[in-house]
Amino acid sequence: MTVMAEPTARTSQMTVEDFEEIAKAAGKLNDAVRFEFIDGRIGVKGVPDGDHNEIVGWLLEECVQSGNGLRPYTSDLGLEVGEYRNGRATPDLAFAPKRSFTGQGDWADPAPLAMVVEVTSYDSDTHRRDRQDKPVAYAAAGVPVYLLIDRDTCVLTAYSEPSSEGYRVTRTAKFGEKLVLPDPVGIGLDTEELKDYVR
Repeated sequence: MTVMAEPTARTSQMTVEDFEEIAKAAGKLNDAVRFEFIDGRIGVKGVPDGDHNEIVGWLLEECVQSGNGLRPYTSDLGLEVGEYRNGRATPDLAFAPKRSFTGQGDWADPAPLAMVVEVTSYDSDTHRRDRQDKPVAYAAAGVPVYLLIDRDTCVLTAYSEPSSEGYRVTRTAKFGEKLVLPDPVGIGLDTEELKDYVR
């Protein structure tokens, strides 16, 4: 379940500092949710289900076996995304050169990233969060590749060539087809296994 808090005309805009305090306090009480702050809204993402975890595991294997030299970072990596309203996001998976985040705090600079990955959840806000807000936020942060693995449509979408308005190029493949991820990731994915992880 995702809960979104949106500002109204009668409320003041939440600051990123307020968000970080809420996220830190909630994390101490309950590690079953992840908080994000994108486009002025707080998002709460629940614990991923088993199929979600299998998809992340599949992609980890594919990328590590490719030997492209990128290190995977799990959903514990918090990122500063976008200049607009000082966004904060926790992708399902991210890839960057080794030691890219040494010495960084809770919310890291996304500059070293090669790719971030989101796997859709079966909740009411996945459409807005993963298909609309995240591509804009990650592109504005300069992340070279955003991979969306969409379990509702059984399609992978690789977004690339980021700009301040969003990504300029998309490549798609249905589950079971091959998808070549653009540079700097530069690997091909055989997605046949993903058919096993949809409802």
